[in-house]
Amino acid sequence: MNDSPFHVLHQGPEPLMLANAWDAGSARLVESLGARAIATTSAGMAWANGYPDGDLLPPDRLAAAVEAIARVVAVPLTVDMEGGYADDPAAVAATVARIAGAGAAGINLEDGLGTPERLAAKIEAVRARASRDGVAVFVNARTDVYLRGLASGPAAVEEVLRRAEGYRAAGADGLFVPGLVEAAAIATVAKGIAPLPLNLMLLPGLPPLDELRALGVRRLSAGAWIAEAAYDLAGKLARDVLTGTWDGRLFGAAGRHAAMNDLLANR
Repeated sequence: MNDSPFHVLHQGPEPLMLANAWDAGSARLVESLGARAIATTSAGMAWANGYPDGDLLPPDRLAAAVEAIARVVAVPLTVDMEGGYADDPAAVAATVARIAGAGAAGINLEDGLGTPERLAAKIEAVRARASRDGVAVFVNARTDVYLRGLASGPAAVEEVLRRAEGYRAAGADGLFVPGLVEAAAIATVAKGIAPLPLNLMLLPGLPPLDELRALGVRRLSAGAWIAEAAYDLAGKLARDVLTGTWDGRLFGAAGRHAAMNDLLANR
């Protein structure tokens, strides 16, 4: 097991809680609230850079955004890279090297619409490149079996475990299973992938934190929920201004200006 600071955060008694950020300002804000690490949301990062979610963010834009976040935070940073923004494993490995060089301690790579064999090949390439470069990057393999409804019931658990074995053999450091919420299935997956840490996404119906801890979950991510809520509120306030119907809530966060300046001073 790698003993880099970010790897170690997956080994303690408490799950690693990740309130995903989407730019330097949101990352610094999350860090100021006591976060032990910063994770990005691929959707939020794409939107902040003017692209839709779905492997469309140019690697140059991603690298610049990661560098900006790394400049203002001191805790480890892990970056959601979707499918790696390429089909070619060597190209994905090169992009991961750029992201690690920009300040990331970890990444997510997902199978998404692709095959598990393709993701395993990408992980192998990333691990080989990181070893060559002497970089201890945490590779969190995301499988979308539940998120995309590829199977259900016991068949879904079996498919997750099958994919997890391939990703572990390829060099993954953790497994992310968004959409998994049922307690018995969580326990089976956590036990079946050990010693890889299990990462889940916060979703309606997920058991409470104490139960998730007992079930063996080692990492919990907010995904795009916070970014979505921020954009939703911004849209409502902007609509109020544009229609001349603004009210007191527009001015309710007036103190945040000075607070954000303080958070970002001397970074």
